[in-house]
Amino acid sequence: MRRHPRRGEAGGQVTAPSERGAEIGRRIGVGLMYGLWRPRVLGAWKVPATGPVIFAVNHSHNIDGPMVMGVAPRPTHFLIKKEAFVGPLDPFLTAIGQVEVDRTTTDRTAIGRALDVLSAGGVLGIFPEGTRGEGDFASLRAGLAYFAVRSGAPIVPIAVLGSAERPGRLIKALPPLRSRVDVVFGDPFEAGDGSGRRTRKALDEATERIQKQLSAHLEHARRLTGR
Repeated sequence: MRRHPRRGEAGGQVTAPSERGAEIGRRIGVGLMYGLWRPRVLGAWKVPATGPVIFAVNHSHNIDGPMVMGVAPRPTHFLIKKEAFVGPLDPFLTAIGQVEVDRTTTDRTAIGRALDVLSAGGVLGIFPEGTRGEGDFASLRAGLAYFAVRSGAPIVPIAVLGSAERPGRLIKALPPLRSRVDVVFGDPFEAGDGSGRRTRKALDEATERIQKQLSAHLEHARRLTGR
């Protein structure tokens, strides 16, 4: 297992994200997501059973990540903004194998940890839009293309629908309790052109291919679910 120095800690060493921790996180997610809402999961059988995989998830609500963690057939290591790693959430998110990332800079520690997940045959979860918004894949950052081309891992598009339709009556920041949230898994696809190139042009072209695939999957998911 490769190790990477933690940002800002000279000479300090940290281990790669824990696969066992991610499985514990998945089990916690199962209980919470199915206990609080009514997830309808479509196409989960499309996720490769083994080997490295990248989940590309649209992002319109804070529960989108936990929802995918809870309903996916494999444990998932999400790239999560460092602002979420505060108070008791910091050791908890680390313990369940999630990856802290500083979005304001080129976070080499986070990049190394994410590549460790993929090199170990794990599942890396990414919100390719970079931040919560409309959840329509309209604007993608280059990170997803980099990880896909660098690792050769297939991308599985995931559409989470219904999480941001309306606020809950008891807790406005959450969807209504026991409301239905649809999670639609798409067909895996390769981002690269087969050449193995990782130039800026190759990554830009990969980002274009990815955006077309993700947008098409989201449109299909909306038709499929009626949302």
